[in-house]
Amino acid sequence: MTIIASAPGKVVLSGEYAVLDGAPAVCAAVNRRAIVRLDRSPDGQCHVSTPGYSGEDRFSIVDAVCGGTRPSLSIEFDTRFFSAEGQKTGIGSSAALTVALVAALGKSDDVFVKALLAHSELQGGAGSGVDVAAAVHGGLIEYEMKTRSVSHIGWPDGLAWRLLWSGSSVSTAAKLAKLAKHAGGPSRAALGIAAYRMAEAWRIGDAGKVLREYAGYTQVLRQFSVDHDLGIFDAGHEQLTEAAMLNDLVYKPAGAGGGDIGVLFGRSESELERFIAENSDLVHTVLPCDLDSDGVRLEQQ
Repeated sequence: MTIIASAPGKVVLSGEYAVLDGAPAVCAAVNRRAIVRLDRSPDGQCHVSTPGYSGEDRFSIVDAVCGGTRPSLSIEFDTRFFSAEGQKTGIGSSAALTVALVAALGKSDDVFVKALLAHSELQGGAGSGVDVAAAVHGGLIEYEMKTRSVSHIGWPDGLAWRLLWSGSSVSTAAKLAKLAKHAGGPSRAALGIAAYRMAEAWRIGDAGKVLREYAGYTQVLRQFSVDHDLGIFDAGHEQLTEAAMLNDLVYKPAGAGGGDIGVLFGRSESELERFIAENSDLVHTVLPCDLDSDGVRLEQQ
């Protein structure tokens, strides 16, 4: 008996933090997939191996999914495509593993509700669930936390992108904990409004409008970061944001920021490649990946 399931990673393109207050987030599933393999246990105990996974407790996802009752299985969590230089890159390994494990255990890809509950348990109730939504549904999605609604969006024609890794990992949980200590203020409300505008631009599917809206969105995100002491633009994100603006491109941290990944947008592949080559001192690593139209999959059962 061998069961294999996989689920994609994610990149939050807009709505980070604001999604917690009810605003829509736009998120892309990327074709770096977490793979879960289940086999019979040689001794009736639960065994977990984790090639590529840097989680502190390799059993934590199993316990979250199984309610603390560990199955008599040998489980492999393979997230080698989610790391670089021995560090996590911040594209949603825990959510993808949770989704894939739920699918493998249930032998079904109808996993959204159970995976949301399990990942929320894993995170101590923090987080919006957008990473789980991307891992389950795949593609480019608009997600709202309150209703758990997921809508697919088409990628705009003429919009090129690259995913850049900052070279340092960051704890999303730590940033969410810091945010929870702050009362809502003008920049938090402004970020919600900007997230709605970004989601509308993505829905319309006009590359020029998406790029124009990012100019205002990035400025609001900067002020929000300052007001809440989140350091979203640390770890080189600020320098890349400024350099992109000078070249009529858009760069923004993705997700929690302060490390992990950011996204570079432009009108053509050639101008992105030129920017990366001319700013090699600012670009730590390009993570080759594309939009993954598939969500969770049962690869073998």
